[in-house]
Amino acid sequence: MRVVIAEDSVLLREGLIRLLERAGFTVQAAVGTAEELLTELEREQPDVVVTDVRMPPTHTDEGLRAALVIRRQWPDLGVLVLSQYVEERYATDLLSGETAGVGYLLKDRVADVTDFLDGLRRIASGGTVLDPEVVSQLLVRRRSDPLDRLTPRELDVLKSMAEGRSNAGIASALTVSESAVAKHINSIFAKLDLRHADSDHRRVLAVLRFLGERA
Repeated sequence: MRVVIAEDSVLLREGLIRLLERAGFTVQAAVGTAEELLTELEREQPDVVVTDVRMPPTHTDEGLRAALVIRRQWPDLGVLVLSQYVEERYATDLLSGETAGVGYLLKDRVADVTDFLDGLRRIASGGTVLDPEVVSQLLVRRRSDPLDRLTPRELDVLKSMAEGRSNAGIASALTVSESAVAKHINSIFAKLDLRHADSDHRRVLAVLRFLGERA
């Protein structure tokens, strides 16, 4: 099984090379930047990629962005993203599309050699591998989703707002008074933590939240 590694820490990169080669993998390339990773993929066409999230030059999300490019350009190529910490936004970005052949693990999991290697093989064959901590945090996020605080009637009002209806239009559609609609809207703002501010349009922000969670 052919692997390309992208990891800017020389120590971890060399450790991964030795670990994978001892396990029978063929390490075709090991690089330290996302740009080099994409270049090597064009040349080597491996079975699976192992990449860090944070790499030069900014050490923010270069590896994650490279992984997203890989998923678009080489959808059959397995991608394992390694992260020092659980970074929920990055995990969500990676898992927002097709999840076959995708993995997201904390770097600490590499120490559990058997599980790490098994996970890498599953990813290469089209499986999905997620770190238990990542799953836990994503589930907590879903349980604490502010939209879950809304009543069914408040969701109806928010949906009507998203459709572009005025308060009068919402009242007519739901057969309630305009004052009732206004009360529901104020409750929606409160439950979505949208406090009054001259610089923000709370009605627009509420609709964006609704549309974003259901995209």
